[in-house]
Amino acid sequence: MFFTILAFLVALGILITFHELGHYWAARACGVKVLTFSVGFGKPVLKRVDKHGTIWALAAIPLGGFVKMLDDPTPDMTLEQKKQAFSCQPVSRRFIVVAAGPIFNLILAAFLYAGLNLAGTVEPAPILQQPAANTAAAVAGIQANDRIVSIDGQPVDGWQDVRWSLLQKSPAGGPVVVSIERATGQIDRQLNLPPMADPGEQDILAIYGLGLQMGKPSIGSVNANGAAEKAGLMAGDVVQTVGNQSNPSVTSFIDYIKSHPDQSVPVTVLRAGLLTNVTVVPTSQLNDQGQPVGRIGVALTSDIPTVTIEHGIFESLWLGVTRTIETSWFSVKMMGRMITGDVSLKNISGPVTIADYAGQTARIGFASYIAFLALVSISIGVLNLLPIPMLDGGHLMFYIVEMIRGKPAPDSWVMISQRVGVALLGGLMTLAIFNDLTRLFS
Repeated sequence: MFFTILAFLVALGILITFHELGHYWAARACGVKVLTFSVGFGKPVLKRVDKHGTIWALAAIPLGGFVKMLDDPTPDMTLEQKKQAFSCQPVSRRFIVVAAGPIFNLILAAFLYAGLNLAGTVEPAPILQQPAANTAAAVAGIQANDRIVSIDGQPVDGWQDVRWSLLQKSPAGGPVVVSIERATGQIDRQLNLPPMADPGEQDILAIYGLGLQMGKPSIGSVNANGAAEKAGLMAGDVVQTVGNQSNPSVTSFIDYIKSHPDQSVPVTVLRAGLLTNVTVVPTSQLNDQGQPVGRIGVALTSDIPTVTIEHGIFESLWLGVTRTIETSWFSVKMMGRMITGDVSLKNISGPVTIADYAGQTARIGFASYIAFLALVSISIGVLNLLPIPMLDGGHLMFYIVEMIRGKPAPDSWVMISQRVGVALLGGLMTLAIFNDLTRLFS
């Protein structure tokens, strides 16, 4: 729990602080006086004043940060000081200052993705297992050991490319041309994808019949006094056969053991280069439905073919920008489908879910955590650009109205819209927390 909270606070601090840096740098560039830049909220722990008179503070509550500008001039100010007030700036400069925050979040995401591409990542190779019957992949003629090389003409390097490409196409569904490599050469197959109303709630690749080709199951660890230990199985053993099955997958091995409680099951393993035969008797235990299933007390692992993906600096930057644009547009489309009712509102997540993902990705590794930061940074950027009063996008909306009218929007418009904005944000936050609690307790 502590690790999850720490990972969440670090992520929040980085993303919100960078958002506020966007406002700060734009304000300075536009000649607006910045009074305070605080990392965190509450009482300052450390602070200093720079040569421009800006107070830089490190506060006690590490939940982001804020920028305080000189909003309105006071009567005792000189003309030069009044020119530094935010409200005295031309509408174009106010627009730039407000837009800079979410834009910096998108820029940060692009650099994070670029950094991952430049550093290189190890991913599962897109080599497929035999698809389940009647799935889109099975109907298209996909076979075990086929390797995906491109989707609709776009090359794919690893499994994450496959997932991302098909996730973008999943809401609408339709035909997708998948180029695969097999022993006989490269061929194209057309997958007719069913539309997915809730792509975030489902494993779309499994529904389409696409799964990774897994290696043989290996014994990762053996529980003391369990059936496996009594039979002589050891950590590092690679399963060759179980019962009458040769070369079982992890799933088929587990299914076979579960279906043979209290029965003798012959198992052949490869140990130190030699084949070893053992007989294990799975212990009978009741599952959630009250039915007896076999357990032998081991943790299984499986070798998956992997590929190291690396790019040069310029290609990495281009891919980072492209991924940020694609993810932003996908987010906007999903929001639109939520409004029309084509996508469930269950996909809206709140702080509990985000904190959970922060902890999970941090435990997986540095690259996963960086990818998580990039995704949340995009979410913050896109959300803040929405034309909802009280958000940056709401202010930008009124600045556009001011540009068109040649004068600010009437105060009555602003007051009414702010009330609507508070109601919308309150409703969204309530829904997000409700979804979080539902996921937590379901």
